[in-house]
Amino acid sequence: MEPRISIITLGVADLARSVEFYRDGLGLVLYDENTESIAFFQNKGTWLALYPRETLAADVGIPTQGSGFSGVTLAHNLRSKEEVDELLEVAVTAGATLVKPAQDTFWGGYSGYFSDPDGYLWEIAWNPFFWIE
Repeated sequence: MEPRISIITLGVADLARSVEFYRDGLGLVLYDENTESIAFFQNKGTWLALYPRETLAADVGIPTQGSGFSGVTLAHNLRSKEEVDELLEVAVTAGATLVKPAQDTFWGGYSGYFSDPDGYLWEIAWNPFFWIE
């Protein structure tokens, strides 16, 4: 197996609302505007997909109910502390919930968290020791 993550799919409660959040609020580029059943956003090296939660659970063959912390976060690393603060502000303006304001971390970086309209946690970080690109 080649070491790669091709697509991250988020099961969402309201596809149109989530597309609006990621496309209009965060500025991600929607791959195909003419689909009503799934949305794809191309990023550098990975795709982000949004798919109705109930349909995704049915495809997997599991119940849709779930609660609490899933044990998964998504991360977006930036070039500076200022960019972290700016993106957190953009996300909140777009409808995200600020979960943890950005702050200096114990490991020497700077990060904060927001949750998207479906509760998915995003860490927005600056890591002076590790650049991902």
